[in-house]
Amino acid sequence: MTSTLTAQVKNKRVESIDLLRGFVMLVMALDHVRDYFHQGAYLFDPTDLTHTTPALFFTRWITHFCAPIFTFLAGTAAYLSKSRKTTKELSFFLFTRGLWLVVLEMLVVTPGWTFHPYVILIWQVIWSIGISMICLSLLIYFPMPLILVIGLLCMTAHNLLDNVHVPGEGGNAFFWAFLHEQRLFSFSYIDIFVGYPIIPWIGTMATGYCFGRLYASDVDPARRKKALIRLGVGVTMLFIIVRTLNIYGDPHAWAPQHNSVFTLLSFLNTTKYPPSFLYLLMTLGPAFLFLAYAERPLNGFSKKVLVFGRVPLFFYIIHIYFIHLLAIVGAQICGYKWTDMIISTWVTLSPGLKGYGFSLGIVYLIWIGVLVVMYPLCKWYDRYKSNHKEKKWLSYL
Repeated sequence: MTSTLTAQVKNKRVESIDLLRGFVMLVMALDHVRDYFHQGAYLFDPTDLTHTTPALFFTRWITHFCAPIFTFLAGTAAYLSKSRKTTKELSFFLFTRGLWLVVLEMLVVTPGWTFHPYVILIWQVIWSIGISMICLSLLIYFPMPLILVIGLLCMTAHNLLDNVHVPGEGGNAFFWAFLHEQRLFSFSYIDIFVGYPIIPWIGTMATGYCFGRLYASDVDPARRKKALIRLGVGVTMLFIIVRTLNIYGDPHAWAPQHNSVFTLLSFLNTTKYPPSFLYLLMTLGPAFLFLAYAERPLNGFSKKVLVFGRVPLFFYIIHIYFIHLLAIVGAQICGYKWTDMIISTWVTLSPGLKGYGFSLGIVYLIWIGVLVVMYPLCKWYDRYKSNHKEKKWLSYL
């Protein structure tokens, strides 16, 4: 077993990391299918305890793991690429790929969400990863302990800013939204939705970069597993303790509800926009435990999940367009016009779609269907990348 783990880390890709990323991509797709197909998505937030059900809440809650893990592992991947690049080369790659992701979010991803010609720019996870990579391209010149301190401070201390607000739609308000407060801005010719305020995401990626040291070739796999277990248990316990205290770490306190199940939902209902300290603890702790036990030979199922984790950006872009196309069909089935799915805001905020949608069971069936269709496409692209390593541009997609 030890030789298998050592060989895995010496490979250019670490299978346990790709496997975790693959599972993240699968549940991410579930969230997007829910957005476009669930009847309740157009009426209330799935984490609104006054309207939700436990099944709907956990359908949304499980997808909370996606953005933090994906951003964190992007930092880890940057560290692992140090073995093949000088610091200057890595910095240039991170800067240019980050810039490319920002452009991609605006020119390719946003039109996939809306099918509308640029009446709104939606700055979400691809944008935030791009900005974080640009920042990391500078941070990697710092000593590793300083990078870790900066990363942890951004993750843990940003909730001190929760009560700071900048009103209006001027430059100061826009800059503050960029840093810490999710907002929609309406300008003369275009709206900009700042969905992922950037401070905690920069910290998450920077901390993930430092975490990559655990996967260096000189780290014994048994030692790494012990460290991951301790880290996973410690972070999860810290979440439980700090959340129980109800003093700091999230702008919304939990409260006893009408029964124990909904009290648990209140306890788990942490804030994503921007990701609170408790939100990051809640999602990253279990991720460390997953990585601790994922370093083992793959079975048939995990090999398929791995494919999604090896081509995440390709999967992300294609699945958005595919789900949106399916939603056009869904709208017609429900008696709406196909043009109702050509939207100028986030899909669930479209007033013309209230009353549209399907049951949660149908949402899960559509999700499975999306994954079945996406698998051969991702497998083809993964094989193409593997067979054309000389094509530098493939590292950007």
